[in-house]
Amino acid sequence: MGTKQRPRLSVFRSNKEIYAQLIDDLEGNTLVAASSREKEISEKKGNKKDQAKMVGSTLAEKAKKEGIESVVFDRGGYLYHGRVKSLADAAREGGLKF
Repeated sequence: MGTKQRPRLSVFRSNKEIYAQLIDDLEGNTLVAASSREKEISEKKGNKKDQAKMVGSTLAEKAKKEGIESVVFDRGGYLYHGRVKSLADAAREGGLKF
């Protein structure tokens, strides 16, 4: 459960793409979102794990601009390895705390 001060970092991964968003569950709003379909990320070459790292760092940058430092991590039922772990590690390196 996420709040405005500590939103929920929700991760969704499909076979091709990965999406992440910071959600305020009390209001039902998405505060910040990033995905591998964004132009800056999709143009860069690399495998899916590299794209997940870019999504995590992009999300952290956007969150910092909004003044968000702490989040609750929701891996969406996916195992914590591979692309999900890469995204989480990159978000932590970008300054998000969870």
